[in-house]
Amino acid sequence: PHCQGEIHWCQAWSEPNAGSDLASLTTRAVEDGDDYVLNGQKIWSTGAHRTDWAFTLARTNPEERRHRGLSYFLLNLRTPGVTIRPVPDMAGDLIFNEIFLDDVRIPKRNMVGEKDRGWYITLDTMNFERSAAGVLAAARRAVERLVQFAKETKVDGKSLWQNPFVRHRLAQLFIEAEVGRAMCYRVAWMQSKGEITAHQASATKVYGSELGQRIAYTGCQITGLYGQVKSGSKWAPLMGKFEKSYRTCVGMNIAGGTSEIMRNII
Repeated sequence: PHCQGEIHWCQAWSEPNAGSDLASLTTRAVEDGDDYVLNGQKIWSTGAHRTDWAFTLARTNPEERRHRGLSYFLLNLRTPGVTIRPVPDMAGDLIFNEIFLDDVRIPKRNMVGEKDRGWYITLDTMNFERSAAGVLAAARRAVERLVQFAKETKVDGKSLWQNPFVRHRLAQLFIEAEVGRAMCYRVAWMQSKGEITAHQASATKVYGSELGQRIAYTGCQITGLYGQVKSGSKWAPLMGKFEKSYRTCVGMNIAGGTSEIMRNII
């Protein structure tokens, strides 16, 4: 079902007062018979309003400080006591969500790994996300679409592709996308051998985020004034892709771990 896309997952880690400093989270998980009862609030959970399950982290031992005493759970988002509230982003899209947990019961079998040691599983999960394979694959496709647009679009009777600035800028972005793909392959190769990839995955995440921003900015420059037209209009180049990318790419330096935190890890 997972491989066929029948079951969807999201992350429920960050809290209003625990984002980059995730180890300070306060959501509690109290043992009660065959279950744990969770109470707390999560935020910035991408796609939670459309998903079935979530990876979540809760404090099972309040006597321990920081990352000690945290446990990793698989949470069915249809469980009674789970309330999901979408949070519009700066582009007006409903991608992020708040999740409220009020006496939510999770079976003990849904704990992943050992009790009070969920932080280490969380780090491994983060490294898979930060390998940024999807981000860098999208970057490659975006550059290819810009190349096609430049070849098909004429300004003053000449193809944009004949403009050396456009051609050189797209060539540079294509090279950068290929570098990113090589970085992804390296992280995947290390993960396949069971190696720790914190530094390499963080580097790939920073690189992918900043490359995505450079592509968005360049896309708006190449598509010109019409590049500001939103999707849905017949005048929007490439169906408004770069207009939207320009508005949303600011968050790429934040989601999944800020660039500042990534550079600290590196």
